[in-house]
Amino acid sequence: MSITLRQLEVFVAVSEEGSLTRAGEVLGLPQSSISKQLKELEDLLGLKLFDRHTRMLRLTEGGMEILPLAKKTLADLDAMLDGSAQLKTLERGRVSIAASSMQAALVLPRMVKAFSEMHPGIRIELLDVTQDDVIQMVSGGAVDFGVGSAFGDHGDLSMKTLWSEPFFAVVQQDHALARKKSVTWKELQKFPLIGSRKGNPVRTALEFSLASEGISLKYVHEVALPLTTIGMVAGGLGVGILTGSTRRLSESLGLLFKPIFQPKLERKVVLVLHSARSLSPAAKKFSDALVSWTSLKKSRFNEEDNVHRFCNVCYQFGCSLTHQH
Repeated sequence: MSITLRQLEVFVAVSEEGSLTRAGEVLGLPQSSISKQLKELEDLLGLKLFDRHTRMLRLTEGGMEILPLAKKTLADLDAMLDGSAQLKTLERGRVSIAASSMQAALVLPRMVKAFSEMHPGIRIELLDVTQDDVIQMVSGGAVDFGVGSAFGDHGDLSMKTLWSEPFFAVVQQDHALARKKSVTWKELQKFPLIGSRKGNPVRTALEFSLASEGISLKYVHEVALPLTTIGMVAGGLGVGILTGSTRRLSESLGLLFKPIFQPKLERKVVLVLHSARSLSPAAKKFSDALVSWTSLKKSRFNEEDNVHRFCNVCYQFGCSLTHQH
């Protein structure tokens, strides 16, 4: 037999009231039950906890040493129950998110702000990492979930598509492609290209799609972050292959975005979850809100088949782009 919480409650109540009868009234128990619980506790501890003094009970030396421990145990339990209630009601908690650099910079900040205003007791930890790191961090349990691009089967991970982004060629204003309204993938084979490193999920998906069309791209520079691609294009090192999430930053440096066709390809931005782990109430609430927000904040496209595409540039900054391709 092990010590029960009821026995500790009885012990503390008797020590505070100095009477079995009054302790029973406080706990809503008959005196016989109080006596039984107290006797069982003394037997388990091998200690006499009270001495009788006329009609009052006084703690023994052993009882005085046990009392603070019993109170602390009950207080810790109350704190645990209160904490679990706060976590459940989203009064406090923590959400950790691994996001690819562009999503961390251009989509999630506004969502984090809105969520934090609704739930000020929840701490949001946003980690800006490479596409590869998003997958690794979710798989390893370093974060609750991730936002990025994925390609192929990752076994223990599940992917939920949030939105899609088209690919663009990013060029300087004096480039040979600058006056063209759009370009084809085959045209890009003639120019020095700058893109993601081999093995990057976005590049892997792109190469897979282009291979089915008999197209293979050769890169003169391979980088980990889209920002580096933008900087290299601005520095005159080649034509950048990027998606729509980088448009605002690219144009702020005077670069031009040219839609790429034949074929028209897009990358999917996904919510990355670990299939074997359940989310905390706070993380579940945020991930649900992310799915809801990205489905509601749709940009207005002129093309009928693009009505439901999410534009993170519009959402994060509010832009005047017409999105005509």
